[in-house]
Amino acid sequence: MLEQAKGLSARDLEAIARLERRVVETDGGRLKLEWGMLRARSGERVEDLLWWEGERLLGFLGFYGFGSTLELAGMVAPEARRRGIGTALLDAAVPLYLRQGLREVLLIVPRSSVAGQRLALSRGGVLDHSEHALVLSSAPVGGRDEPALGLRQVTTAGLPFVLRMLEQAFGEPAPDEMAADLESSRGRTLLIEMSGSAVGTLRITRDEDDAAIYGFAVDPPRQGQGIGRNALRRAGEQLLSAGARRVRLEVAVDNDRALGLYTSLGFTPVATEDYFALPLS
Repeated sequence: MLEQAKGLSARDLEAIARLERRVVETDGGRLKLEWGMLRARSGERVEDLLWWEGERLLGFLGFYGFGSTLELAGMVAPEARRRGIGTALLDAAVPLYLRQGLREVLLIVPRSSVAGQRLALSRGGVLDHSEHALVLSSAPVGGRDEPALGLRQVTTAGLPFVLRMLEQAFGEPAPDEMAADLESSRGRTLLIEMSGSAVGTLRITRDEDDAAIYGFAVDPPRQGQGIGRNALRRAGEQLLSAGARRVRLEVAVDNDRALGLYTSLGFTPVATEDYFALPLS
C-alpha cells in the first residue's frame, strides 16, 4: 500500500532506518537520505512516499528541495525488488513535483544499482552529473594546524561574500533561502578566515552520529596556499571531537584535484552516485 506522507512519525523514521540498514547490508555503499531533513519535515505537504506491506516498509522515496531544484532519493527492500515498487513510487512522485514549478528534478541513483539506473533511463532520465561520496571516521591526517586560520559563523554582513564564493565555485546562484538558513537546526554556514580576513566558506551539518561538510569554496586568488586543506582538517577535527562518528562530503567525479585533497586528509570513498534529470513535462 502506498502512503503519501505529510511529515514522518517516529514509527515511520524507525521503519526507514531499518530498511536503510538492510539495503546497505545487501548492496554496500550508502544511501543519500539526508536524515536531518527527514526529521525536520514540516508536515504541510507531501514530501515522502512509503510503500507498506502490513507493518513492513518495503519501499521509500524522499523529496529534498534545494531552491528550484528537487532531488529524489529512495530504496526498495532487497527481497521485494522486481515487483514494481520503485516504479510505483516514482509514478506517484511525478504529479506531486510537476505542480511545483521546479527548474529541475534529479533522481539520485547509486552507480552500483543496475535496477535504479534502468528505472531512471526508462523514465526519460538524462545523466546530469555524478558525485563520489566520501566519509571521514577518524582524525584527519597530513600537515599541521595553521594558527592564523579561523572558522567563524557567518552573519548577514558576510552573506554577500558567501554567495559570491558559492557562485564562483559551483557556477550557479545559491538558493534564495540561504539568508534564512545561515544557522538552523540543520547546520551552520561558516566563514574561513586567515588573520581575520575572509578567504572562503563551508557549511557543516550534524545529525546524531553523522556530520557533513557542504558548500566548500576558497577565494580563487587564495587557492593553492593550503587554506582549503587546513579548513577541512579543522572542521573535521571539530565535528569528530563534538561526538560525530562520521563526517561526510561529496565531490564531482571529474574533480580529481579535490578528490585527491579529501583522500589525503583521510576521507574514504564509499559510493558513486549518478544524478539523472527527469522530464518536467
